[in-house]
Amino acid sequence: MPTGLSLHIGLNSVDPDKYDGWNGQLVACENDARDMAAVARANGFEDTVILTPDGTVDNITAQLREAAGQLKNGDILLFTYSGHGGQVPDRTGGDAESDRKDETLVFYDRQFLDDELYREFQAFEPGVRILAVLDCCHSGTSIESVQELLSPQAMETQFGSSAPQQVEAAARVMPMDKQEQIFERDHAFFEKLQRELKKGNGKAPDAVLIGACQDNQLASDGSVNGLFTEQLLRVWNKGSFSGDYRDFHRDIQRRMPAIQSPNFYTTGTPSEQFLAQKPFTV
Repeated sequence: MPTGLSLHIGLNSVDPDKYDGWNGQLVACENDARDMAAVARANGFEDTVILTPDGTVDNITAQLREAAGQLKNGDILLFTYSGHGGQVPDRTGGDAESDRKDETLVFYDRQFLDDELYREFQAFEPGVRILAVLDCCHSGTSIESVQELLSPQAMETQFGSSAPQQVEAAARVMPMDKQEQIFERDHAFFEKLQRELKKGNGKAPDAVLIGACQDNQLASDGSVNGLFTEQLLRVWNKGSFSGDYRDFHRDIQRRMPAIQSPNFYTTGTPSEQFLAQKPFTV
């Protein structure tokens, strides 16, 4: 019998002492984590929930590494994150574009690079199925894309004629000026980390990832759940959904506005058997 472990992270704020006074206040992320954990439990996962003040890099990576030590070929990890997304410049080379960016998950004490999450997933034994569900902004991969994403015109298209503070509250994206400020403060740390991550190699993890939006879009918060998580739960409908992972993504996407279109992608070579399963199957 396969084993399923799940880790659910919901951050309604971050530590302002770590982000130069910015607390990243959101409304629905902790609810998202609790609700996704309930889905996991109902489907036979052993779940762990990490909420705002405990959502540190050390706590989250410790849980991931503990899971990597337990799960074997044929088992499954479910990883969900609700909170802010951000990005940091990559000045370490290795890419033709001088404006390369690394996407981040904005944990309570610092930004966590996408390559760090990838490295944690690589630590799992081959054959472990990995499903990641991310309800956060996935910023663009170039400065031009991010400037377009956060322009007044783009914000008005997605959020109406709201004041910038209201847009910030409605979107799960770390403000551009704060991203730049924090990176300039911590650039030596991030550049060292990026160089270390580039040295890593090994087989790509066999993972299915469903993100709340495309690279050039913002992910919306909500009063109860994030917009993406809200629609995911409606499609899931307490387990009455029937279909595979691609069907699940498609049905969520159909419920979303065109300005926030969930993304489906894979890393490594997930088996067709995995992709054909009903979501959240242990």
